[in-house]
Amino acid sequence: MKIAFAGKGGSGKTTLSALFTRFLAESGHTVAAIDADINQNLGQALGVPADELAALPPLGGHLTEIKDLLRGTNPRIPSAEAMVKTTPPGRGSRLLALDGDNPVHRRFGLRAAGGAVLMATGPFTEDDLGVACYHSKVGAAELYLNHLVDGEGEYAVVDMTAGADSFASGLFTRFDVTFLVAEPTLRGVGVYRQYADYAREHGVRIMVIGNKVEDGADLEFLREHVGDALVAAFGHSRFVRAMEKGRHPRLDELEDDNLKVLAWMRDAVDATPKDWEAFTRQGVEFHLRNAEAWAEAATGRDLRGQVDPEFTMGPSALAASRRPAAS
Repeated sequence: MKIAFAGKGGSGKTTLSALFTRFLAESGHTVAAIDADINQNLGQALGVPADELAALPPLGGHLTEIKDLLRGTNPRIPSAEAMVKTTPPGRGSRLLALDGDNPVHRRFGLRAAGGAVLMATGPFTEDDLGVACYHSKVGAAELYLNHLVDGEGEYAVVDMTAGADSFASGLFTRFDVTFLVAEPTLRGVGVYRQYADYAREHGVRIMVIGNKVEDGADLEFLREHVGDALVAAFGHSRFVRAMEKGRHPRLDELEDDNLKVLAWMRDAVDATPKDWEAFTRQGVEFHLRNAEAWAEAATGRDLRGQVDPEFTMGPSALAASRRPAAS
C-alpha cells in the first residue's frame, strides 16, 4: 500500500511517518520510506547517522538517470528528455517491486530502522535558490510511485511537504491512504479543509490523525472541525520527546495508547481496497492535464502520445514486464 503523511509544518507528520515506518518494518513488513518534504528530517527521525544521510544520493538530483531507468523499452518514450514527472508507465516500461531487486532502492536507498529502505528527494541546493521550485525534486518521487507495484504486506510511506503543495500535480492521487496529521488548533485543522476540498472529486482517502492531544477537550475540538474524518489520536509522548532530543528508544517503549494508534493505522490501511484501474486512470488524467497546461510547450513534444491505452498498472503488468522477450 502507498501511504502519505501530510499536515501543516510542525504538526508532527515527520515524527508519525517515522514511527509508522518503524512499526511496519519491525513487524516484519517490507517498507520503503521517502522523505519528500522540503525540510529533510525523516532520516534523522528514523535514527540514521548524519554521515550516512549526507552520503545518500537525492532522488531529485538524478531525475535524468531515474527517467532513463524507468522508461525501459517503452516505444512511446524514446529518451529521458521526452519524459516528464507525470509520464505514466506503459508496455515496456521498467516497473518496480518493493521486494527483491529494486534498482531505485539499490542506487538511491539505505537501510534504516527495522530494515526499511529510506530514500530522499533531497533539499534545495545553492544552484536551485531563486530559480527552481520544489516540485522538480518531488517529481522524482512521483515517477517512482507511478512505476511501483506494491503487494500485500508491503508499504511505501511518504513524508510529504507541509500544507497542500502536493496538489500542484497529480501526486496526491498516488496514495491508497493519506494520513493528515492535525494538532487541536485552528491552524492545525486548516490544512484538512484544503485537502478535503481538493481531494473530494478524486476519491482520495483522507484519515485525520490527531496529534499532541492532551484531553477530551482537544478531541472534541478536532471532532467539531473535521467530523468523521478523525480516526485516531496520538497523545503527548515522552518517547517522542526523546526522539526530538536525538535518542531512539526501542519501539516497545512507546506508550501503550500510542502504540495502539500505530496498530490501528496499519489495520485501516490494510482494510482499504486496492484499485489499480483507478490508479492508472488518474495517472493518465493528470498526465494529460499537465501536457496541455505546460509540459508539451516546455518540451516541444507530443506528450499525450505517451499514454498506452492497452496498459493497466498492477501485479499482472509487473509479471508481464519480468517475462523474457520472445526471440
